[in-house]
Amino acid sequence: MKSAAKGVNRLFYASKYSWQGLVAGCRSEAALRQEILAILILLPIIILLEVSAAERALLLISCVLVLIVELLNTAIETIVDRIGDDYHELSGKAKDLGSAAVLISLLTAIATWLIILC
Repeated sequence: MKSAAKGVNRLFYASKYSWQGLVAGCRSEAALRQEILAILILLPIIILLEVSAAERALLLISCVLVLIVELLNTAIETIVDRIGDDYHELSGKAKDLGSAAVLISLLTAIATWLIILC
């Protein structure tokens, strides 16, 4: 059902639902918790590194990208699991594609860090 909230109320409810999604993801996905922990460890490093502002932004964005893709992958897995427990080739393909997206985002983050720091 679509919300009738408008203006500031809409922003409030959208923020509330986003927060609920982040909490739900953290509760159900160990990978998401690990990636958040990694960002919390890397954030002070990003701040302290002697790099340009653009490089600092790229380091941060590469880490946040991993979180975004992990959340989308979790959403895909949740939808597929909601449909049913029976194996279906398309369900497996959807989950595999989501997992591949996470892998690519991780490799991109690693490459970004290596390019900037080496």
